[in-house]
Amino acid sequence: MNPTIPHVPIGDAADAGIGWLRTNAAAFFDGLSSILAVLTDALTDLLLFIPEPAAIVLFALVAWLLRSWKMALATLVTFALIWSMGQWTTSMQTLALVLIATVIAVVIAIPLGIWAARNDTVSAILKPVLDFMQTMPAFVYLIPAILFFGIGAAPGLIATLIFALPPGVRMTELGIRGVDAETVEAGHSFGASEGQILRGIQLPLAVPTIMAGVNQVIMLALSMAVIAGMVGADGLGKEVVSAISTLNTAKGVEAGLSVVFLAIYLDRITSSLGRPGDHRTSLRSWFAARRRAAASAS
Repeated sequence: MNPTIPHVPIGDAADAGIGWLRTNAAAFFDGLSSILAVLTDALTDLLLFIPEPAAIVLFALVAWLLRSWKMALATLVTFALIWSMGQWTTSMQTLALVLIATVIAVVIAIPLGIWAARNDTVSAILKPVLDFMQTMPAFVYLIPAILFFGIGAAPGLIATLIFALPPGVRMTELGIRGVDAETVEAGHSFGASEGQILRGIQLPLAVPTIMAGVNQVIMLALSMAVIAGMVGADGLGKEVVSAISTLNTAKGVEAGLSVVFLAIYLDRITSSLGRPGDHRTSLRSWFAARRRAAASAS
């Protein structure tokens, strides 16, 4: 404490606020923790229900459908490596946590981004909040998360959600604001309402930018995998934490590589969703070409 300046007890005020919430909203946090745990366990069970070889082929088919046969081949190789390293179960646990955090983040981020794009006051209020969420060290979020939700998947998921949410809001706002003003004016001149312009003009044109935001949400969620493991969330993060505590280099490298393989796969898939016309070697493009050929022949 600096004796030359009065101490401002911000930390004490935050501690008092968290204590008040724990006392008065314990039922809410317990219910939310149970819901998040059920969602995570259900998705994990679904991913693990499919036998590993069939799941690897299914992931590869998705890569071929949305990206290219090269990506499908890379998926076969990398996911087979995950299986061979004994990290399949932990990888699916991490994938489930990331997907749930991403879905929740997108459901929150896109409406907030649209609201901010259409209202300058909301945008001005959200910017410092998003700055705070993204720059505060992620470990700090774990303290109230553990106090509210205990040990397990819920605190890791909440910390992941807070850390990964800002890019989704920012990129959605950027995409909506980046739509050409003349295109919007043309919609107004034809008598379209604000809702029709949003659904028919702004959102379709902003999809690439919004999907870039979703991509960043997924990448940030994966980057939180180790931190989620520190608070008891099952998955690759727990493997890394275990490897650190036992100085097990082999386990750490295998868990880290599994995170990298998942990140590359999710990055390429979400990038393709934002730019569906860029990949001519995908299975989807092949089917479209076949349909065009059949139509021209008839």
